[in-house]
Amino acid sequence: MTNPAAGIAGQINLLKQQRQAVILVHNYQRPEIHEIADFVGDSLELSRLAQQTSAEVIVFCGVHFMAETASILSPQKTVLLPVADAGCPMADMVTPAELARRKQELPGYAVVTYVNSTAAVKAMSDICCTSANAVKIVDSLDTDDILFVPDQHLGAYVQAKTGKNIKFWPGYCPVHAGIMPEHILKRREEHPRAVVIAHPECRLEVLALADEILSTGGMVRYCRQARDREIIVATDTGMLYRLKKEGPSNTYIAASDKARCKNMQLIRLENVLTSLQDMAGEVKVADEIRSRALQAVERMIELG
Repeated sequence: MTNPAAGIAGQINLLKQQRQAVILVHNYQRPEIHEIADFVGDSLELSRLAQQTSAEVIVFCGVHFMAETASILSPQKTVLLPVADAGCPMADMVTPAELARRKQELPGYAVVTYVNSTAAVKAMSDICCTSANAVKIVDSLDTDDILFVPDQHLGAYVQAKTGKNIKFWPGYCPVHAGIMPEHILKRREEHPRAVVIAHPECRLEVLALADEILSTGGMVRYCRQARDREIIVATDTGMLYRLKKEGPSNTYIAASDKARCKNMQLIRLENVLTSLQDMAGEVKVADEIRSRALQAVERMIELG
C-alpha cells in the first residue's frame, strides 16, 4: 500500500533541491511537517540558521511573524509561508499606532519587544528579546523603566527576576494563558514522581508550580539530558513530538491536552508542496521597516 504522505514528502524534497530552498519547521508544527525539515527549532533560532545557509528560498513552517523575522535577517532570500493566514494572536494584540500612543505616555521608557511580534512593532522598539534571554536583556539595560511588549506573562516573569519597573502590554499567548494551576496540580497528582517544565509565557501562578522554567530550546536541552523521567510539559502540545525524539527514554505528559495553537496546525504537507510549486505565500518586509527592526534584533543578538 502506498503512503500518500511519503509521496508528497518526496515531491517536496525534489522541489526543494530545484528551488535551492531550506525548510524551517517550528517546534509546534505537525509531526509530518517535522519530518521534512532541514531545521526544527524556535522562531529566531530558525531564522538565524537559514541566514547562514546558501539557500535562495526559505520555506517557513510557522506563523507570519516568524516568516517576517526570516525576511528581516535574510532580505536577499525569498521567504515563503505555506499558509498565508497562519498568524499569531499575541503578535496581533499590538499595533504600531497603539504602541506609538503608549510610548508617548511613557517617555524615557526603554521598549523591549518579544520576538513574537510583527516587524512593524519590532521597528518601533529599542531592543528585542526571546523567552530564553528576556531576563538577561532587561538586566543589561541601563534604565530600570521598561515597557515590555506584547506578552504580559513573560513580562511579569522578567519583572520578578529583575526587580525592574516594568509596564506590561496587555497581550498574551492564548495557548499558554490557557494552562492553569489546576492543570499542573491534577497532572502532579496523577504522576507524583514527575517533574514540571513550563514555558515563561505561562501565568506566574503556573510558573510557581514548575521545577524548571524553560524556553522551547531549553526544554529540548533539558530532555536530551534527562533519562527515564516522567516530565509534565506546560507549553503547546505540539512540543511533545520533538521532545520524544530528543529524549526518547522519558515519558512526556501534556499539562493540558487543550494547549494547542490552531494557527500552528494549519500547515500541511500539501501546503508546503503548493508553496514550492507556485512560489506562493511570499513574505517580504519593506526596507524602511526592516532596517529599524533589524537594529532591535541585532542589538539583542549582541547582548543576548
